[in-house]
Amino acid sequence: VLHVLAPPFISRPHTDSEVVRSHGKRRRSFLRKKRDHSSSVITPPTIGLGAEGRASEDVAVPKDIDLMALPQLCFPGGLQVTNEQKDEQFHFLVFTDVFGNKTHGAVMQCYRPIMNIVEHNGAGYSKFSRLFSPYSFCVISKYPYFTALRDCLSCFLIQLKTCRLSDLEERVKEFAAKLSLVPIPPPGQLHLMFSLRPLTIILPSGEDKDHPPVDLDLHLPFLCFRPQQLLQVLSCLLQEQRVVLFSADWARLTLVAESFLLYLQPLSWQQPYVPVLARGMLDFLMAPTAFLMGCHLNHFEEVASETDDLILIDIDNGNVSTSCSETIDLPDIPPAAAECFTERCASLQLHFDLDQCHLASCTDINEHRTQRRVWQCNLNHDIQKITLELIVNIFRDVSNHLNYEHRVFNSEEFLKTREPAEQLFYKKVLETHIFHSFLKDRLNRKMDNFSRMELSTRSEIGFLMCYDRSGGDPKQSGRKNLNSLLAFLPSFCLVAVRTPAKPAKVFKLPDFPASLSFHSVQSYYSELIQQLGKAIFSVQHENSTLLARFYYLRGFINMLCSRRLDALSDFQNLYKTDTAIFPTQLVTWLVNSLHHDERHQADRRPELKRLILKVNNERPLVQPDDHVKKFELPRKHLQLEDFVRCVQESGIVKDVATIHRLFEALTDGHPNQVDPELFRVFYTFWKETEAEAQDVNLPSEVIDHLDNSECVYKLSSCVKTSHGVGKIAMTQKRLFLLTEGRAGFLEITKFRDIQEVKISSAPFLLLRIPSLRIQTTSRPEVFEANLKSETELWNLLVKEMWAGRKMADQHKDPQYMTQALTNTLLMDAVMGSLQTQKSISAASKLAYFDKIRHEVPMMVPKTTSETLKHKINPSLGLSEPQTVHVLLYTPGQLTCNGSGSEINPKLWVALSGGRVVVFDAASWSMLEDCIMVGESQLNCMLGLVQEQVWIGSQDSVIYIIDTHSMSCNKQLTEHRHEVTGLTLASFSPFSSHQTFSCSCDGTILQWDSSTLKVKRQLHLSCARLSSIQIHEGTLWCCKYSGELSLWYTNYNRRPFKTISLSGCSGVTCMIQVKDKIWVGCHGWSGVGGHFDGHLRSQVMVVDSETHTVVKELQAHSDSIQTLCSAEDRYVLSGSACRDGKIAIWKAQ
Repeated sequence: VLHVLAPPFISRPHTDSEVVRSHGKRRRSFLRKKRDHSSSVITPPTIGLGAEGRASEDVAVPKDIDLMALPQLCFPGGLQVTNEQKDEQFHFLVFTDVFGNKTHGAVMQCYRPIMNIVEHNGAGYSKFSRLFSPYSFCVISKYPYFTALRDCLSCFLIQLKTCRLSDLEERVKEFAAKLSLVPIPPPGQLHLMFSLRPLTIILPSGEDKDHPPVDLDLHLPFLCFRPQQLLQVLSCLLQEQRVVLFSADWARLTLVAESFLLYLQPLSWQQPYVPVLARGMLDFLMAPTAFLMGCHLNHFEEVASETDDLILIDIDNGNVSTSCSETIDLPDIPPAAAECFTERCASLQLHFDLDQCHLASCTDINEHRTQRRVWQCNLNHDIQKITLELIVNIFRDVSNHLNYEHRVFNSEEFLKTREPAEQLFYKKVLETHIFHSFLKDRLNRKMDNFSRMELSTRSEIGFLMCYDRSGGDPKQSGRKNLNSLLAFLPSFCLVAVRTPAKPAKVFKLPDFPASLSFHSVQSYYSELIQQLGKAIFSVQHENSTLLARFYYLRGFINMLCSRRLDALSDFQNLYKTDTAIFPTQLVTWLVNSLHHDERHQADRRPELKRLILKVNNERPLVQPDDHVKKFELPRKHLQLEDFVRCVQESGIVKDVATIHRLFEALTDGHPNQVDPELFRVFYTFWKETEAEAQDVNLPSEVIDHLDNSECVYKLSSCVKTSHGVGKIAMTQKRLFLLTEGRAGFLEITKFRDIQEVKISSAPFLLLRIPSLRIQTTSRPEVFEANLKSETELWNLLVKEMWAGRKMADQHKDPQYMTQALTNTLLMDAVMGSLQTQKSISAASKLAYFDKIRHEVPMMVPKTTSETLKHKINPSLGLSEPQTVHVLLYTPGQLTCNGSGSEINPKLWVALSGGRVVVFDAASWSMLEDCIMVGESQLNCMLGLVQEQVWIGSQDSVIYIIDTHSMSCNKQLTEHRHEVTGLTLASFSPFSSHQTFSCSCDGTILQWDSSTLKVKRQLHLSCARLSSIQIHEGTLWCCKYSGELSLWYTNYNRRPFKTISLSGCSGVTCMIQVKDKIWVGCHGWSGVGGHFDGHLRSQVMVVDSETHTVVKELQAHSDSIQTLCSAEDRYVLSGSACRDGKIAIWKAQ
């Protein structure tokens, strides 16, 4: 290693004389070598630097780079002196430290003459020859800019060819210093462009913080291998095999290896990774662990013969083999996912010239490069979507076997859902580090591209399941393996895969200064700040995402120029544009480094004062819990708390109240604990019963009588009935008889048609055999079945389903039926596991709805029944009901892209702990089950025409959700106390909407909703400002009260009338819908903290003209917390956690 050049290259002059000399004829350069360190500052990301730098030391050669080993990698084939000039060659390096952090290098190898040789022959003639020695330049970066660094070195090569050897070192220094001036673009759709003559070079940005930029041609492996071979390679990597790449081209090794790893995203390779092995490093291949390495094709035979169990990938010849044989004896990727991938690959256009042959030839090299770059970017996007779809299809069902609360993955149950031919592949993959890391992200509910595609394709899978059921083939009434349906996907338009790449904005940096003195560099930065200011001004009302990237860049450059307050101001603006790229560590360092006078100036600027206060009050980051457990059966006695955890981990049921009843059933007559052997028997019986139900083969004649969603959950033994011999089958909707002999369907009854169920006895010779009698409204005669020993169990099951059906119909809540079905399956499992005389008594403890039917009047008041349309449960999938704090309805609309497609209306639900759930208000199906908006209680929501939802929180922040991306990347932090109200007003058809917010301390802010800036601030003196509302141009401000009072808007000294609400212990919320006022009331306290069948709170409907209560509606067992209107057609009410439901009312 002859020279090590590392930033910072330019330092501030230390004396006035140095400043004077810098303006003289011989302007001094402040280029410095690595050893010439001084006190440092955190520097922005540049091509040769880290992400945010360090505050304690200069950014130099990364510590994980071994300078002693670097020459071997720069000359991987060895240092060879030649007698002829060779062309320059490039290759790329990747260094990985013990923590998995990567550093990247681009190497240019050149040749220069080192000696002239004169040879004399006998005839007196002399022959001159020259010897050439290779030398290399290696540019090291924390970012994988392979193409950009190769372009930079290519430009530098032109200078090398014309410079003298004595000037070489100075030229290298200047080249390195110029690269260090180039900032790295923040994640998002903003690329940077700079000129390094004669080329214009682009630095693409990464998609997000978790994904580095893609600056290579991702289609290279497709040119080297067929899709089937690519699948073999990906299968080997997913199973963490020992993989070696071979090529005669050193550059090809790294580019192909990097492409393979990008294909696996979001799975991240966790094993040793050395894409280029020098000749002297071949012993690395003896490592016993899994790895991905690359070496020269000349070593293929040597490696294959001396090392066992290697996967050998010949890039140049497109072959995949093992060191033991020419075939690979490893399980393949599941065939349905593989077939889908192969069909997608056939649609790729991999040849630029073929794609561009209809266009005119480019006469400018940079124009040609731009065309090629756009084509490559679109192709990379298509390839990433296809490989992501492959990963989604392989691991689509993983989320169905996760328990998020206890961080458990039930691998055994997941494997049972796989086809037999696929199980070996999944068994190997499930044991790998790469899959374990993937599980951590799933359990952390990471919303990455995998999650987004998996969610967006659920509807296609659901459609295929319905399509498959209606096709007339024999069906199983249980689960369908989703992988078996993937083969149909290519025949459907999968929107998630065909979405075009988002257009990126390219920002051109100023030309590099002619001199690299301190003042020239400061002038360069000043010009860059001016250009960024113009860019900010041009997009501030159009594109907040792009605006955030410009603020981010300007903040970094301001920091480099020691403009700390301006830098903090730019970073503060990220709260209103995109918090996803907010550099928390850097801002904390900037705040701590402010001088005394700068701190005083910051205190006079409200936005900076708030930022500094927020940084100083920021709690230290707590590392997220990233452990992953596999479900294991208990080995010791289970108390109630352990029993709840164990049942939830097993995936049997999540609801805590149901688990408590199950615990009571299993401990009937025993100490207050569950024996581990009993739990094992119960768990085994549950799973066996589940599997038996899934394997019930129904003839097509029977399936034709069932709905698409119906499944057989319980099947009796063959018994004699009043309608012949057969098996009684129970679905979630009905009972039917599966007749013996020629299989046929005879409907016994739908659960809603049952009138009476009782146990009787039928004569048989001299005995009386227990039988079950069912009286229904659908037929005059009584159905009777001689179920013998099964009679008591079926009596419990049918009564529970009957009671659940009646409650579901009366309360318009389909979840009651789902819960009743769960109760019946648990009763069946308890009976099967106990096998004692008391087992029927124990199972009866789970007959929850039948118990309520006997203890509580089932009849819902007529007014309530006529007005109530539907009920939904926003806490579905959670262990306990959550309080519904706020509801917001946003209407549907046509999309603005001219496609004519529609966006359905949505219902936004704020639950406890900052959780937001989103429903499709057309079908009432859940779209998003968890958008986290801070960690505090949410108090208010407001929908804006700019396709945003504003949410006020107890932590004093207004969070803004983008309704298209369903992400919360903007925050308004101007309030100092709990935000309690939001309202929107437009005072005339020609004026823009005005948004108001209030906090509990009496502060009212008026916002410009386009710029997110405060236009006006008001303050009221009151104990607690609870809400605000606009009425006829007047802003009304309200505090909490237990009265319903009427005021004249033009005379507000006192209310002119007070309406008494009988049976109401307090008013919690109210809204106007047409000519009615809907009022939500407090509920009377229940017993035990859970729903007990009593409707304890009311929604009062008051006529706004007569001031009388016209309706008293009862649908919740806890206090009404919030009301909202859906286009004046429906009113929605949400209740506290003892109920946790949302009721949908007709507004007429």
